[in-house]
Amino acid sequence: MQSVTFKIRAAIIGAGAGTVALILAGLAGPRMFGREQTIAYVLLFAILCGILSWASARRSIAAIAPSLDRVTARLRAAAHGDLQTPVVAQLRRDLPDVALAMDSLFSQVRSNLENIHVLAMFDPVTGLPNRMSFCRQVEQLLAEKGGDDPAALFFLDLDGFKAINDTLGHAAGDQLLARVAGRLRDIMMAQVGAGMGEAVVGRLAGDEFTLFFPAMPNRAAAERIARAIQFAFGERFQLDDQSLDIGVSIGVAYYPEHGNTLTALLRAADIAMYRAKNDGRGRFEIFSNALALEEAGKADMERDLRTALQRGEFLLQFQPQVDVGQDRAIVAEALVRWAHPERDVVLPGTFVPAAEENGVIVDLGDWIMNQVCETATRWARQGLDQRLAINISTRELSQLDFFDRLRASMERHGTPATAIELEITESLAMEMDARLIEQLRSLQGIGVRITIDDFGTGYSNLTRLRDLPIDRVKIDRSLVRDIVTSAEARTICSAIIALLQGLGLDVVIEGVESQGQLDILRVTGCTVFQGFHLAYPANELSYLARFGGGYEPVALEV
Repeated sequence: MQSVTFKIRAAIIGAGAGTVALILAGLAGPRMFGREQTIAYVLLFAILCGILSWASARRSIAAIAPSLDRVTARLRAAAHGDLQTPVVAQLRRDLPDVALAMDSLFSQVRSNLENIHVLAMFDPVTGLPNRMSFCRQVEQLLAEKGGDDPAALFFLDLDGFKAINDTLGHAAGDQLLARVAGRLRDIMMAQVGAGMGEAVVGRLAGDEFTLFFPAMPNRAAAERIARAIQFAFGERFQLDDQSLDIGVSIGVAYYPEHGNTLTALLRAADIAMYRAKNDGRGRFEIFSNALALEEAGKADMERDLRTALQRGEFLLQFQPQVDVGQDRAIVAEALVRWAHPERDVVLPGTFVPAAEENGVIVDLGDWIMNQVCETATRWARQGLDQRLAINISTRELSQLDFFDRLRASMERHGTPATAIELEITESLAMEMDARLIEQLRSLQGIGVRITIDDFGTGYSNLTRLRDLPIDRVKIDRSLVRDIVTSAEARTICSAIIALLQGLGLDVVIEGVESQGQLDILRVTGCTVFQGFHLAYPANELSYLARFGGGYEPVALEV
């Protein structure tokens, strides 16, 4: 087909050359010859030029036509993935520039494809296989295993990595991850050299790493590897001019005992790792039937909590914060309870930690938020001058739209901002980022009060405390428990109260359970208290009967 095309091109070139020769001869002929002679000479000259031009063009084109056909064929092969076959020698001889350009093009495409493969299969920070690559390799090893020969999967999570990332920056965090990857490679190679067979190490995500050993002779061998990992992390990591300590929590799952698929092994090892982290970090845990049962219990709890939300089994009780100087309640803290159909009323300490872990706390928090806003609106319209306080969890604040949902609930119910108080824990207050601080400051600006709860149970930075948008601080019950019998406890509590009041913050003492505690605390200059000595949590009707000044709950008119 290409040859036919080239012959047509040669004919066109010849015809064009003859036409040009005819025109030129026609212009010049009459001056040199008679009319009849001019026509004859012109035609003869045009035909001769056309034939010579056609022959010359056909010869030149015919000489490179096979090479051009080979160029077309080679490019077609490259389009179908053949980037390795070299350009033929004839093409290099006939069209050297084209051959050189094709070599350069194929080399560049091969290099780009290799880079794409590396980016798709390997983590750019550590150079380890990424999640997809690790999973592919392990699944291949599992498919190749014969029978039930044991294997082991190790799931690692760095302890304290977030703090390093936040304080030293992401560049330092990436350097640390690269150092960690290096130590894990060394451990893997040492174990392979000891006869553990081909192993795979990878970075799943963030500060999570995994190792898979397809030949694990027994449980003792897995424990030795886990201890080797811990020993390797016992040596400090050197980053430029800084020396850092970082621990690791390890979960171990066995094949086929804990699962015969990679998905099952990853889940089992992940559960074991979280148990190791929750039990103190810097340790390893092997998956067990007890952990499996516990995890199943968590799944049942999550299902029951979601069912309870759908059935409306949750209710609110209110406990007052009493200003003994004015002899009246100034704040009612809203406390959630679960009216379980098969048990007594369930207190939050039983189900809230589970709700925070499985994420149900977000939906439960939305329900509490709506109930509190609706109640606060009714109380405000009745003229009851008391704020309603809501406890906000870390999980709720981690939701980017939390503040939008809070404002929407207040707007929907027409809730005055001055009727709402948000309580956050001391540890959460110390860890809040700039976005959260700005959002709280915005709420504070429209009248919402912000309180730190459980003060004294965490680690507070006084400079940061001064700069936070905080109105009140609730001193935890652990600081006042022994003040009647311990002079040291009285000294510590008095110093903390004086310090907070010196920062211009209102102070609330919670956990007051006796008149003796109340009398001692009043001497410190504190007048607002909360605890069983003053009142137990009660439903709205009972609360208003005692602390509502004669007001009774009345439904809002819609």
